[in-house]
Amino acid sequence: MKSVVTMENVENLNKKLSNDFYIVPNLKFDIDKLRSDLEKILKKKKFNSLGIKNFAAIPLNQIPGDKSSIEGHNVRGTYWTIPDESGKEAKRDKDIDESKYTEILAEFKGTYYEDVFNILRKNFKLGRVRILLKEPRSTLSWHRDPEPRLHIPIITNKGCRMVIEDVSKHMPADGSVTITNNTKYHNFFNGGEQNRIHLVACILENPFN
Repeated sequence: MKSVVTMENVENLNKKLSNDFYIVPNLKFDIDKLRSDLEKILKKKKFNSLGIKNFAAIPLNQIPGDKSSIEGHNVRGTYWTIPDESGKEAKRDKDIDESKYTEILAEFKGTYYEDVFNILRKNFKLGRVRILLKEPRSTLSWHRDPEPRLHIPIITNKGCRMVIEDVSKHMPADGSVTITNNTKYHNFFNGGEQNRIHLVACILENPFN
């Protein structure tokens, strides 16, 4: 697949649009291959619940040679939330050097996910790349992240919505790529009755600035 996407393209798009959901132009992946190879991956590797109810992840990349970089809190990473009626912001979890996550895991080599990973990192400065699971009838906390996120929905339904501040959007599983402004307060909810699964990458250059 030949891609002509650059951060300059996304920045130019940013000048034309005023929302926090950007569909990346000229870049689309094969949803059938994503789903087929996901089934193969899930036979070898299970989702890690990370101690969070209704949410789980499978890392796609790691710090070279460092298995601990895809374990425990390293799968989650820093975020900020407003946990109670006081309205005070609280920092959660640990800081992560996203730029060190350059090595794809062995179980993804030779799969379509390796192709996707290589195309994405040619066009964007990537941090961690994960396959994220959101279980039915559940939501994330109201929070903000250190960087934007790139989404490729793999399995979804009309009840799946991402909310950034006051705007709610559904991202279809059609192979398209959407960058979301996770540096603003947001959450994600799955209002359907099936699992929602997205490929999600941390983007280390912020096109929303």
